[in-house]
Amino acid sequence: MSIRVTRRGFFKLGAAGVASSSMAMMGFAPEAAAASVRQFKLTHTRETRNICTYCSVGCGVLIYSRGDAAKNAHQQIIHIEGDPDHPVSRGALCPKGAGLLDFVKSPSRLRFPEVREPGTSEWKRISWDEALTRIARHIKTDRDANFVTTDEQGHTVNHWATTGFLAASASSNESGYLTHKVVRSLGMVAFDNQARV
Repeated sequence: MSIRVTRRGFFKLGAAGVASSSMAMMGFAPEAAAASVRQFKLTHTRETRNICTYCSVGCGVLIYSRGDAAKNAHQQIIHIEGDPDHPVSRGALCPKGAGLLDFVKSPSRLRFPEVREPGTSEWKRISWDEALTRIARHIKTDRDANFVTTDEQGHTVNHWATTGFLAASASSNESGYLTHKVVRSLGMVAFDNQARV
């Protein structure tokens, strides 16, 4: 059996549908329909813009965290997605970028600097100040011992070939430029970027 609907009847049915859905939106919905409404998961979260940690493309991400905003309380990251306003990626993320939440929540993620002293097999946690002091001391010791000012022909070269530098791939152009200037001003010859490794 076929139902024949005139044009006028079609518009009447459409108007009735819109009216009933509008009434449902105003609170005239049955209890079962009202019970199915749930809270948006990003309600009451704090949005932070950042850059993906993986490659040199530098895609923008939005990090959503939730906490009670009490003093000395840490926010808990609950969701990460692409930033649609970022000029590089326009909200798109590769599979690794889309899985950033798993990286953040990983129990094997390194969160603090650690050092393994010569002759031992154990890693021990150190402070950031101690880590930076140790790095600076090792750099100065090696540069003082191996800096070359002239080659065999007496030409000025001012280079340091015994230590290299690997830059972070997620750095911006500005921080990459400054890193390059610092490393080259030390005379370092071996310099590369993580994105090419």
